Amino acid sequence: MTPGSPGQRPVVVVGAGPVGLSAALALRSHGLPVVLLEADPEGRRRPGSRALFVHRETLRLLDGMRPGLAAEITAYGRTWHTRRTLYRGREVYARTFPPPSGTPPFTSLRQVDTERFLLAACEDAGVEFVWGAAVTGVHVGPEEAVLTAADGRTWAAPHVVAADGARSAVRAALGIRMEGTHGEGFHVVVDVADLPGAEAPLERVFHYEHPGVGGRSVMRVPFTGGFQVDLQCRDDDAQEEYGTEEAVRRWLPAVVGEGYGERILWVSTYRFLRKVAASFTDPHRRVLLVGEAAHLFPPFGARGMNSGIADAAAAARAIAAGTAEAVDEFAEVRRAAGLFNSAAAGTALDHLRPRRRIVRVKQRAAAALAPVLPWCGSWLEHAPYGPRHGAPAVAGGKY
Repeated sequence: MTPGSPGQRPVVVVGAGPVGLSAALALRSHGLPVVLLEADPEGRRRPGSRALFVHRETLRLLDGMRPGLAAEITAYGRTWHTRRTLYRGREVYARTFPPPSGTPPFTSLRQVDTERFLLAACEDAGVEFVWGAAVTGVHVGPEEAVLTAADGRTWAAPHVVAADGARSAVRAALGIRMEGTHGEGFHVVVDVADLPGAEAPLERVFHYEHPGVGGRSVMRVPFTGGFQVDLQCRDDDAQEEYGTEEAVRRWLPAVVGEGYGERILWVSTYRFLRKVAASFTDPHRRVLLVGEAAHLFPPFGARGMNSGIADAAAAARAIAAGTAEAVDEFAEVRRAAGLFNSAAAGTALDHLRPRRRIVRVKQRAAAALAPVLPWCGSWLEHAPYGPRHGAPAVAGGKY
């Protein structure tokens, strides 16, 4: 039996992404036995950087689950101290921060590397893994939840943490709706490996209306071993013109310079989704939704994984408390955080993809005034990420 008190029934976690792994680790830190079900086979390979940023608040949560884990992650990740913002090729903001003492404000590494650290911590903590277990059915009663896999296997548990992502089978089986909107147009995200001996500067750079790509906005952020480029496309852009590897090879040199065409590691596209589950638990309070099973945010602002890990920590506390009231509080507080993050992402989207002429005029005026009024440049720097604070226990923020 999974480690725990004699005869204690394991909590089941569904999904072995960073949020599910964090939930399993948090549950073990409370002394609860855990079985983690993952649809993919053991040793799966996950492409792309995906979620890059692990913020200070998240590092502290992870260290509370497993002392020393934050230090392992930050030792591997990259932390930069310079942020730059340009408007139509002209710099309007630049600031270099002193190196922090103690826990850094964030660290940047590919999600697959974050998962690697979390998986090792879970294995060391005694989490039982069941790979190749795609959940297709959920039955919830007053005392337990029963999960059924595609191959007919079943698991019964007093509580289930659903961390099975944007297409959550658990959420769908419970009939819980996702409420919200999706933005028009798409963005292209590209992972690029560093050139040996010519690593890109350790800084985050955002370009409003980059002249090299027809006035489309671009962001470049480093991670361990390379950097990510995010290109904001227009509503009428064709994906084959910007979102394929062949297309990226055409426009990438204008953004990062020559020599990177053969260093492309991954190309993907995404749309701005802002959706939050109507409820983060079922009527019997046996299943708790966390991460993308509970909310979907655009990647600008690094809210997705960070808020998901905060969900996971809160879910583990509620289950450890052992009361329906604790689960209700989890569902209320984390849904409030999800709604706050969704609204913040909407504010950021209004700035990134302005529909109103007044927003574009303000941006242009701020860029013109930035040399003499530094707060104008600061506004241009911070606005794309939306407000960070204001909701209870929100993990996530600007990069």
